[in-house]
Amino acid sequence: MPAKTPNPFRLGLFWLGIQAIWGALLGISLQARTIELVGSSNALLAYGRLATLGALVAAIVQVAVGPWSDARRRRGSWRVEFYVAGTLVGALALGLFFGAKNFGALTLAFVILQAGLNLAIGPYQAIIPDVIARAKFGAASSWMAALQSAGNAFGAVLAAYVSDARLLAGSLTALLIGTGAVTCTHLRGLELEPAPACEPVRITRAFVDLFISRALVYVGFYTLLGYLLFYVRDVLAPPSLGAVKSESGILILAFTLVGALGAAAAARPSDRGDKRLVASVGGGIVIVALAVFIVSHGFVGAAAATLVAGLGWGVFLVADWAIACRVLPPGALATTMGVWNLAVILPQIIAPALTTAVLARLSLVGAQGPRAAFALAAGETLLGIAWLWRLSPMTIGE
Repeated sequence: MPAKTPNPFRLGLFWLGIQAIWGALLGISLQARTIELVGSSNALLAYGRLATLGALVAAIVQVAVGPWSDARRRRGSWRVEFYVAGTLVGALALGLFFGAKNFGALTLAFVILQAGLNLAIGPYQAIIPDVIARAKFGAASSWMAALQSAGNAFGAVLAAYVSDARLLAGSLTALLIGTGAVTCTHLRGLELEPAPACEPVRITRAFVDLFISRALVYVGFYTLLGYLLFYVRDVLAPPSLGAVKSESGILILAFTLVGALGAAAAARPSDRGDKRLVASVGGGIVIVALAVFIVSHGFVGAAAATLVAGLGWGVFLVADWAIACRVLPPGALATTMGVWNLAVILPQIIAPALTTAVLARLSLVGAQGPRAAFALAAGETLLGIAWLWRLSPMTIGE
């Protein structure tokens, strides 16, 4: 007998497993492994190239898998087959990533990991409208945002404090498989919402405005996340790479845990109020935090900025997901979410490329580099929030 009520926690648990991997890699391990394999002097440029390539692969996979996923959904699929395949490929790639002995092997492993996880991520992002009533999108989105923050936190802690590469890869793999199993098992016991009719992908003005706004905000986010470890290394100046990883892990943990609190606080306003305002409040808080980072010189100031930024980011995530579930067409949801999610993936390309170009152009070195990166992040976030107000209240169902 199918379950009557979807459980947002169980539905979102797979997101925790996926985001733990990104919390470990994008915040710490990708940078640290690059430093280990190419040396400190070349690490910034090598990291930028690797992050850019991985994001390109993610973009291609998500766009390609979306129409296939939607077609399966119209035939009664829960999309579980995509979750399983992505999990298996991702698990294999994690072992290759942490076992890589040179930068070429690391690059190949990261490409496979991006391909595998994004095979699951594209279809998975349609899970809320697949099984949850439209009136409850905000509350369900808050669970997704909270579990994203919790996963990022757990992954960052593992990457910062587990020095054994095999143990780290095994822990992340076990979490990915375990959370995926819980979500898939619960999903198969639910009744799907009525399958929407096939709809063509229409690039409307609302879609374009939402895409641009989201992309700008995420460029700011990935600039903050990607250069945080370099900020710790060059501004806070711990005595060793191990200490740099540990302090970075503490900051990312604080960011993500407070982000979960921000997500919880934003759930009701996102369902009952103007989602643009909720997103703007979140973005404004992040901008304030970036300003604190820029003027800080010690760990206490950086920790305070991290807590403020995490709170704002959690608030933004809830409103962002809720707006997308309202704007995107239900009959082509995975397809349009694959395109929509390019607004997350492309910033992974733009953020390191743009920041590297600015730093090279201005010949900024040492502590000046990360501070300039955070100033760019503040401007990018501000532009994204301003652009969001091009969406009309009617468009987002207010």
